[in-house]
Amino acid sequence: MNRLLLTKLIAWKGQAERKPLLIDGARQTGKTFLLQELLGREFPHVLRLDFLETPEFAAAFAGSLSPKAVISNIELLTGKIFNPETDLLILDEIGECPRAVTALKYFAEQAPGYFIAASGSNIGLLNSFPVGKVEQHNLRPLTFREFLWASNEPILINAYEAQTDSAAAHTKLFDKLTDYYFTGGMPEAVATWFNNTEKSIVERVNDVRKVHADLIAGYKRDFGKYSGKMDAQLIEAVFSNIPSQLSAVLDESVKRFKFKGVFERKSRYAEFESPISWLHRCRLALKNFVIEGRPRTPLAAYQKDKMVKLFLFDVGLLNHMLNTSYKEIKLQGYEYKGYIAENFVQQELAAMGIEPSFSWNDSRAEIEFLVANEAGLVVPIEVKSGNRTRARSLQSYITKCAPHKTIKLTGTQGSSPTEQTYIVMPLYYAEYILGRI
Repeated sequence: MNRLLLTKLIAWKGQAERKPLLIDGARQTGKTFLLQELLGREFPHVLRLDFLETPEFAAAFAGSLSPKAVISNIELLTGKIFNPETDLLILDEIGECPRAVTALKYFAEQAPGYFIAASGSNIGLLNSFPVGKVEQHNLRPLTFREFLWASNEPILINAYEAQTDSAAAHTKLFDKLTDYYFTGGMPEAVATWFNNTEKSIVERVNDVRKVHADLIAGYKRDFGKYSGKMDAQLIEAVFSNIPSQLSAVLDESVKRFKFKGVFERKSRYAEFESPISWLHRCRLALKNFVIEGRPRTPLAAYQKDKMVKLFLFDVGLLNHMLNTSYKEIKLQGYEYKGYIAENFVQQELAAMGIEPSFSWNDSRAEIEFLVANEAGLVVPIEVKSGNRTRARSLQSYITKCAPHKTIKLTGTQGSSPTEQTYIVMPLYYAEYILGRI
């Protein structure tokens, strides 16, 4: 199971001097596998400390935080020799050991030749952080491209990466996209789906649903463990309301998150700001801010915190929480459930580093996403989940804002690759948006 982020990590290894790596991401998105199994292949030896599994490793950071002292303590605790000039040290779930987080600063300043990589699922909740002293990356669930890689179908992968525009490629890729809608991108769910092809489809579906159920249960346990003084029930209420509010619309655009009815006796944004922020910092929720009027760059300058759409970080878990069947997805009873397509596009944008994202609203018209290019021009992106591609909202945006180009993501094959103004792309090519704006 390969990951797109690996290319950047190998480049990090090749630098003459480097800051420690810090991989942030929700629990079970594959951080340990990425560092130990994929990046680890580039090193003669890998030594991994897991502070969640073995809290006793925190003793290595109890005294001096000089790199030499820390490495010496690690060797004593593990009984293993570590050569920092050639070997990789992984500090897993580093958020469980605040002193280890602080030590990253000293590795950056005093030992820039060492290969130090840390990961954590609660990095966003840390009270102190070595700003400017780490090379930080966010690991999201597998993207659609990574899902295709896991399928081990080289012909189809080649067609996707060449952005092949043919009826045959469209049929195969859209079929895989609906599989992805069901499994999502959590590594265990994807591995379960592709590693059990000898089983019946019913068994494979049930196996994936079991993985999803265990993951959701684990996240809910974390609410109580890591919420601190915040009400864990309030966090869970917001988390559970994201799918239910998304599913409240069919072929219309996803609406702003409504605070009324989420939790008893609470109905104002100020009462939900902290739990929403908590879920966002833990990478479990994705934000999309609604812009009104004529969009201008930088888009973030015009955002209003309470005017926010919330998406779940993984479309497979979203479908699981809604109890949507695999059969319903494959039979395209989903055609008019545009929120699934929107959640998918939001995930793809987040994997490209566009998160939070932005959308547009003007009385009766809505555009799902706005993306600015390097010249500061804003491109509207309309999302249509099925074969219905009429977009009155997009026409309204064109009339009022006169964009230099538009992009529509649909369940159809798309427009000619040479079209440069009114671009129509299949949903599964969402990751190629930036190349067209």
